[in-house]
Amino acid sequence: MNQHDPYSELNPAAQDDVPGTEASEVEALRAELSKLREDTLRERAELDNQRKRVSRDVEMARKFANERLLGDLLPVIDSLEAGLAVAGDDASALRQGMELTLRQLLKVAGDNGLVAVDPAGQPFNPEHHQAMSMVPAPGVAPNHVVQVYQKGWLLNERLLRPALVVVAQDA
Repeated sequence: MNQHDPYSELNPAAQDDVPGTEASEVEALRAELSKLREDTLRERAELDNQRKRVSRDVEMARKFANERLLGDLLPVIDSLEAGLAVAGDDASALRQGMELTLRQLLKVAGDNGLVAVDPAGQPFNPEHHQAMSMVPAPGVAPNHVVQVYQKGWLLNERLLRPALVVVAQDA
């Protein structure tokens, strides 16, 4: 009696016992398995290549993230160099040049999301201000900024540096 072994399909030597239709099915399944393996290897290689490309792109983005900002700062640098190159005793011309350069610099900073926090006369905000001291200040509402030692800065609405301030005490 010839019993059929269900696992003989996996063993190529056992194919001699398998009738013709079953042998062709086994061969078709093997071909499909081989194709699936090739597809899987190809997809893995493609994913690996994509990971490498993304890694390269991220590295390039980090490397050149400040390219626009630095390009925008070049005219400010040019203005400073031109001002320093001009020899003269006229302090008003120097002051005008520095004021112009400061306006250029503040415009570049603003265009890149940098905003000054100058809270003089405003209520104290611990999220944007750092109190250096409290002083009695007649005529000023309590917990309001009396003096600004150093302006603070926000970068795209996130605190970059708090403003250093003096705050009015309760009377």
